[in-house]
Amino acid sequence: MTRPGLELRGIELRVDGQTHIHPVDVALAPQGFNILLGPTLAGKTTLMRLMAGLLKPTAGELWFDGRNVTGVPVRARGVAMVYQQFINYGHLSVFENIASPLRVARASRDEIKARVGRIAELLQLSPLLDRRPAELSGGQQQRTALARALVKDAGLVLLDEPLANLDYKLREALRDELPRIFADRDCTVVYATTEPTEALLLGGHTATIHEGRVTQFGATSDVYRRPADLLAARAFSDPPMNCAPVLKRGGRFELADVTSWPAERGLAALTDGPYTCGLRPHRVQPLAGGADGAIRVEGRVAIAEISGSESVVHFDLRGQTWVSQSHGVCGYDVGATAAFGLDVSRALYFAPDGRCVGSAED
Repeated sequence: MTRPGLELRGIELRVDGQTHIHPVDVALAPQGFNILLGPTLAGKTTLMRLMAGLLKPTAGELWFDGRNVTGVPVRARGVAMVYQQFINYGHLSVFENIASPLRVARASRDEIKARVGRIAELLQLSPLLDRRPAELSGGQQQRTALARALVKDAGLVLLDEPLANLDYKLREALRDELPRIFADRDCTVVYATTEPTEALLLGGHTATIHEGRVTQFGATSDVYRRPADLLAARAFSDPPMNCAPVLKRGGRFELADVTSWPAERGLAALTDGPYTCGLRPHRVQPLAGGADGAIRVEGRVAIAEISGSESVVHFDLRGQTWVSQSHGVCGYDVGATAAFGLDVSRALYFAPDGRCVGSAED
């Protein structure tokens, strides 16, 4: 039987008169990943510390496993937490670091050996079990801290950007492996990240965080495709989403004096007036790449970044910076004028108050 998940009921945190976490009402999924997605200093770590019991909320209640745990000490909660900045016991070997929660739980010698062995093999730590943390690289120390959390049979696992300090190949491998690791575990997993791609890869459910507010929570794919507001949409776009003021007049949207396009499907019913058009960078393509059916615009290249398999180009369009993200190498000279295609069939539209009022796909 699956245990109940973690529920935040009106959880709020104020410090010295300032609100760090605005009231949060969220019921996290008891299985699969619960992603906290937002930029640095959005409040993800603070929210996790409240979940763990390391911080006491100013108001509200935390319910876990069917009971109110708001005032329950951390040690009595069955929580495992891994920070981006790894924490290990310097006087213990890697084996003993990983085994430490099992020894506290009085597991048998054979069980400790078997469970540590399995998790060490998974995280490529088997050859390092006799070493001390000071003899490890930063990535190896982070893997040790992660292994110690995973080996513990905790009901709540909090992972605060746990892969940030790992090299690219290991990070990619663990992203693929983590869902499988937790698939058979009866626990609630909360995973904080600044990377939208990581949230999409892990799946599950996602809460977008902005300045201490949970702006949206739902199935990860739904939050990505149907953001509730501009804040949620921006949290789920890296590079940043292109946001431009447009005017709906009759049956068309007008982008200043640059271009216009028809308001199709449900968008035709929108009231005439000002809106914000949101277009993710991969929907803005160099026309040389064959963006069929896109709205053609020309802009002056400000920055051209090439990172192996993709190119990110920042260009000026009548005083506003736009970003294009495309596969392959796009060799643009800074200052040159280049043509881009805007795939407005995938655009999002936001009212003046930030609410998402529709997309061309609806």
